[in-house]
Amino acid sequence: MQLETESLPDDILKINLSGRMDVVGTQAIDLKFTSHTANRRAVIVDMSDVAFLASIGMRTLMLAAKAVFARGWRMVLLNPDSNVTHVLEMAGIDTLIPICRSLDEARTAVAA
Repeated sequence: MQLETESLPDDILKINLSGRMDVVGTQAIDLKFTSHTANRRAVIVDMSDVAFLASIGMRTLMLAAKAVFARGWRMVLLNPDSNVTHVLEMAGIDTLIPICRSLDEARTAVAA
């Protein structure tokens, strides 16, 4: 699992994930992911290159989102593939963390 970050205008942090969010993959990025989301007002998590999402990966996303939302800030998921979207929807995570299909939509969602 790979994690890269980029700063977007309006103090938005974009986290680009790629690989498998299984036990091994999630453990490889968990600490970095948590530290990057800990103090940012607006976070876009680009999941377009995530090939697999296990429950441990969902846990990482949910814990980060809860921390972000508790401070009144915003976090969204960007363009997960159809299989990952299905897993997110089956777990009900899409009702807690919005899923956006374009970067413009994601930027609007976190800026609102």
